[in-house]
This record gives sequence, structure tokens and C-alpha cells, in this order.
Amino acid sequence: MYKEFYQLKEDPFNITADPDFFFSSARHAEAFSHLTYGIKQRKGILVVTGEIGTGKTTLCRTLLNRLDENIKTALILNPTFSDLQLLQLILKDLGIKAPLKNKFALIDALNEFLLNETNLGHNVVMIIDEAQNLGVKQLEQIRLLSNLETEKQKLLQIILVGQPELLDKLKLVSLRQLNQRIAVRYHILPLDRSELQQYIQHRLKIAQVSNKSNRHLQFTDDAVEAIYALSNGTPRMVNILCDRALLAGFVQETWTIDKNIVYKCAQEVVHQ
Repeated sequence: MYKEFYQLKEDPFNITADPDFFFSSARHAEAFSHLTYGIKQRKGILVVTGEIGTGKTTLCRTLLNRLDENIKTALILNPTFSDLQLLQLILKDLGIKAPLKNKFALIDALNEFLLNETNLGHNVVMIIDEAQNLGVKQLEQIRLLSNLETEKQKLLQIILVGQPELLDKLKLVSLRQLNQRIAVRYHILPLDRSELQQYIQHRLKIAQVSNKSNRHLQFTDDAVEAIYALSNGTPRMVNILCDRALLAGFVQETWTIDKNIVYKCAQEVVHQ
């Protein structure tokens, strides 16, 4: 509703994991560096965790978009499958045509694919999002996949992305072998107060129509303070509050979003 009024080409604060809006905060930049290092050095298993709404999925999609062409990828979302189904889904996402339902045959087909890719100078990366939903059997299956290797290097780089509960699950005695194989770990924290203003401006800049108006859409300093106090710097909550604030600003026909608008919107969000 407010896009035409503010002359925006798209919603600047959509809560979908859109890599076009990826904001490289200090924490997200570090997480990105850890992941690219682990992939290039073929470290095997990498783990990235963070609370709900801290931008883990957006980070994953951004990573996929920026990887070299010689890196084949698979992205598994919400992996609530059996260990066999998970394996079948991995092969399907990698484009491996293997109408096989036997676990041994599936792993053999995957191993052959990985060896061929390695011989071509390629790397293969599998990202499993919402990995805290994996059961012990599925995580054990992932450990077995991490054993696919040559004498020199890992054939498959596995990135587990999830909420902090994933770390608790990995501490289980039954998963100690998997936990010991994790070569890279990173926990994403919310945005700092100093980054929040940059984050808001970053998303507005991407969404705005260039040179269409001399008017300047802005969030005042006290509005930013209010957003930080209400969201604790969690990007998803920031997006929800800013989206509602723009809607309220549109209703009031103002291009300046202040703390009064933000706090009023916060009450509406809480009471939904």
C-alpha cells in the first residue's frame, strides 16, 4: 500500500530471505568468511547457529549466489524426513539421477558423483537449514556422509544451519563422533545499535526508485532507538516494525518516521 506513496519499487522490509537485501553486518561478514573458508579448504562439516530471525537463511542464500561456478550445491530446507528420505532429497537436489531406494546404493551413487566432480576440479556443498529439526538418525547419516573422502580431502562440504538447540543436540553422547568432526563453528548475534541505522538505510536504498523524488524517507534517531529497544537488534523483528511503521507513515502522509509511530506500531504487533 505504501510503495507508491514512498516511490519504492519493492517492499524494503519483507521478512523473506531475499539475498538482494543481504546486509553485511560485522557478525554476518564473519559468518560468511568462516563458511567460505571452510568450503574452499574442504573442511567437511561446518555449523552456523543463531536465534530465530537473525538472518541465517538469508546468509545461506547469499552464500549460494556468490559461490564459484565450479562449486555444486544442494539446499535442504526444513529437513523433517527420515534418514533415507533425506539422502534421496540430497541426491535429487544435486541432480543425481538414481532411481534407487536402497541406502547403500544411494550412498554409492553419491560417492561416484563426488569423485567425478573432484576429478573435474569441482567442489560440492550441501546446506541443511533448520538443522535443529534433524533427529539423531539423520545427524548420524550426515556423519557417515562426511566420511566420503579421498586420502587428501573431503569430497562433500556439509553446512548445518540452525537455532541454538542444534548445539545442545550435538552435545548428546550418541552424537559425539559427529560433534568431533565439526571443523568450523559460528554463532550469529543480533545487530549492534550502531549497525541498525545502516541496516535500515541499506534496505531503503535498495528498494527506492532512483532519482524519482527530492523527498527523503527517513527514520529519526529516536525512532531507531525505539526499534532497537523493541527488537534487540534481531533483523526479522526490525523488518516487522519498520514495515508497520511505513504503513502508519503512509496513513499519516508523512515521510518522517519518529518514535511515536514506532511505539504505536509495536503495540499493534504485540496484540496480534
